[in-house]
Amino acid sequence: MKKILRLFVFCLLLFVAYFLYTLFHIRHKTESITAMPEHRGMPLYYHVDYLATKIGSRSVFEYEKVRKTEEYIVSVLSEMGLTPDRQTFTYQGREFANIWVTMAGEKEETVVIGAHYDTVIGTPGADDNASGVAVLLEMARLLKGLSMRRTVRLIFFALEEPPLFRSPYMGSSVYAREAKARGEKIVAMLSLEMVGYFDEKKGSQGYPFPAMDLIYPRQGNFIAVVGDLASRRLVKEVAFSLRKEKRLPVEYLAAPAFVPGIDFSDHLSFTKQGYPGIMITDTAFYRNPFYHTEKDTAQTLNYDKMALLLGALVHVVKNLADGGGGSGNVTRFKNLHKPLE
Repeated sequence: MKKILRLFVFCLLLFVAYFLYTLFHIRHKTESITAMPEHRGMPLYYHVDYLATKIGSRSVFEYEKVRKTEEYIVSVLSEMGLTPDRQTFTYQGREFANIWVTMAGEKEETVVIGAHYDTVIGTPGADDNASGVAVLLEMARLLKGLSMRRTVRLIFFALEEPPLFRSPYMGSSVYAREAKARGEKIVAMLSLEMVGYFDEKKGSQGYPFPAMDLIYPRQGNFIAVVGDLASRRLVKEVAFSLRKEKRLPVEYLAAPAFVPGIDFSDHLSFTKQGYPGIMITDTAFYRNPFYHTEKDTAQTLNYDKMALLLGALVHVVKNLADGGGGSGNVTRFKNLHKPLE
């Protein structure tokens, strides 16, 4: 028994050492700035820049900035001709809100796509998570008016970041609990969590376990689709659908929840309620050296890759909502680099 215990402790220490080495390696690798002047007019860049530069840090401790972020999201959706809904809740005497738009379907089943809009205090949060918010805003524009069998709900969540991560006060936790209580039939939840940082250099991508780079790429140039074992079918379905965009590499992993990073986003709130939930991500701290730092700025993201992901995600959502891509709508998803007018 003592030998088994010693072996377990040794393996645990080895894992922790590797995990810390991976984080140290990513944080100290060569910095890569990818945004170019021609991206300035892109809607995706505009959203990220507004959130990360004009508003800046949007933590639970910076209430006025959180409210400004809410106002921005509502104003953009309203300008699109959409009618946002709000779900308010209270934390330490202050009101916070989840914001969403709904594309009503024929069936009483819902596909949820979400992204949190808050940040860790003191960080601009361009990748984490203005990138997810930007993609979700433009998904609303592209999905508007489409007819789908299932209802599609795009939700902008409050309070995902520490110190409230994994707490009942996460915006996604509030939504998922109430959805379960009212019997909402959520068939899929997709969390957009850091989707803008890419690096073509070998060695730029880290992993939670040794030797994973023998199976997965060593360069951080792909989008990852991850989830726990209970959501493995949804992980594969979304990954295979995203791979139809040949210009965007996509990897996927369904693994036990103890693997660091598997449940590090808003999909956790939904899987806790028994709903299938996955995360779509650039892998966060396994790649981005600016994770949770003041250097997570709009200039570090790759907006061409984000545009490819946006187009692919629209098709993914349509497939999840009605089981068909609908070739007649393909032209609506082209020219995603077109500047805002």
